[in-house]
Amino acid sequence: MARIRAGIIRIPALVALTGSLALGGFATGCTKGDASADGHEGNHENVQAGAQDPKGTGQTGGRSDKSKPVVVATTTWEGAFAKAAGAEDVQVIVPQSVHHAPDYDPKPSDLAAVAKADFVLYAPFEPYAAKIKEAAGSKAKLVEVNLDNGAAKVEAEVGRLGALFGTQEAASKWQESFKGEYATLSQEVKSAWPGGKRPQVVAQLFTVWSAELGGFNTVGTYGPEAVTPSQLAELSTKKPSLVLDNAHMSTGTVLPGSKARQIAIVNYPDNDLDLMPVFRNAAAELKKALGG
Repeated sequence: MARIRAGIIRIPALVALTGSLALGGFATGCTKGDASADGHEGNHENVQAGAQDPKGTGQTGGRSDKSKPVVVATTTWEGAFAKAAGAEDVQVIVPQSVHHAPDYDPKPSDLAAVAKADFVLYAPFEPYAAKIKEAAGSKAKLVEVNLDNGAAKVEAEVGRLGALFGTQEAASKWQESFKGEYATLSQEVKSAWPGGKRPQVVAQLFTVWSAELGGFNTVGTYGPEAVTPSQLAELSTKKPSLVLDNAHMSTGTVLPGSKARQIAIVNYPDNDLDLMPVFRNAAAELKKALGG
């Protein structure tokens, strides 16, 4: 997982909304941007931040096809899991410009979207999700998602969500495709090992999955807090060749003075909610670092 940071969750907008606004008067809205992504717009046909009407139906949520679930996800990460599991009508609440999801203040359009959802997907570090659902008066099922890009966990979570949505066939097809491409990417990174030797790496707690993708030997982990002097001393003795940092919550140079090359790993998908580019981009960064 990423974007996890100890602190106070701010929901002032939500508190105000619950006392003074009615769902019928909510306006729609959408915000775009991501400091960690490559900046392309992605596919917004069924995906947006806030409750927009991409199909021109005059509605901001709810089912156009009663056999298909309407899913609201707090971030693009949960949204990508939902899409992989077979959900077609997925709306995302937190814009990509918000690096730390728990800092987001819900908008009226968010509550409007939740009010018409069948499922609301959230992560444990986003405790406002239940309050959003309550404020919106939604009967949606609140689903906690295990945000971890480890291959086995991804497959398990996609399968679980597919069963919840009733889209098992689509989820199964995605899982098979994922297995094949993941194996290919993993082999490509392994082929780039210098001298054919398994690299020793240090990884931020929520980027360990990328070390697994590369077949690396993870000799130490850190975070999500900044590295302490004692941790620095301990990690330095491991003599890693790479430090796999978390692009979404970097604490700066982890091993200053070390020969280890530090690279940033991105966990969150883009607005098109395609999870595979996260793995492709990680593999590309790892190969580039190994070659350098």
